[in-house]
Amino acid sequence: MTEVSIRTVHDVAGIAAVADFFSDVWRTPRSTPPYPAEVLHSLVHAGGAVHAAYDGTRLAGASVAVFGAPASRDTYSLVAAADRGLGYAVKQAQRAWAVERGARSMRWTFDPLVGRNARFNLVKLGAAGTEYLVDFYGPMADGVNDGDESDRLTVTWDLATPRDRTAEEGDRDAAPATHLAPDGGPLARRDLAHRHVWCRVPDDIVKLRAADPLLALRWRYAVREVFTEAFAQGYAATGMSRDGWYTLTRPSEEGTA
Repeated sequence: MTEVSIRTVHDVAGIAAVADFFSDVWRTPRSTPPYPAEVLHSLVHAGGAVHAAYDGTRLAGASVAVFGAPASRDTYSLVAAADRGLGYAVKQAQRAWAVERGARSMRWTFDPLVGRNARFNLVKLGAAGTEYLVDFYGPMADGVNDGDESDRLTVTWDLATPRDRTAEEGDRDAAPATHLAPDGGPLARRDLAHRHVWCRVPDDIVKLRAADPLLALRWRYAVREVFTEAFAQGYAATGMSRDGWYTLTRPSEEGTA
């Protein structure tokens, strides 16, 4: 078994390799990377960090983070990607870098239709979904998002006091359905006490988008409706089940500050 190491990179060759890695992840030509090496150099020069994860000598993950407003003690992760099994280590390296510099929180965005990323962010890391952004980037022309609208969920990760992930999440199956999904099954449920909303996402939105872009877009609009309604009523995304259901909870009921 090869040794995995994670470190910040500052040199031309190391940053160029990270830019190529992101191109491969987002299926763009290396000549037009989603995060050009020149931009990454500038972010590092401005005080941000580019982390690179190596499986032996092979680049297997990377992330980019910068600081937010001076008084906020907040950091922002622009991008993170890694081979399966390395994502947690990459995020912990980002966390250590941020905490050493006085940060107390970190935010980033992800596609809310990607259930595996939701489970990683909300369950494994213990972050919370705090903002729903409609078509955040506008049209995207990479090999992963092309043909869809770029809705994103902002997550906030408390670096000092991890969120209690053992909070009671209610009985989803007993809650009445409020919306139907494009596949005809229940899309969303809400308990009668209005403490929890549950929302389902497709099994694999990336495969669905490639096979049936119009159906994928119907899922986008359906999930958007549930999330925007719930967030307007004070809910936050606090969990994701293994079978693809978000839990959205009123902040006063989730047991966090």
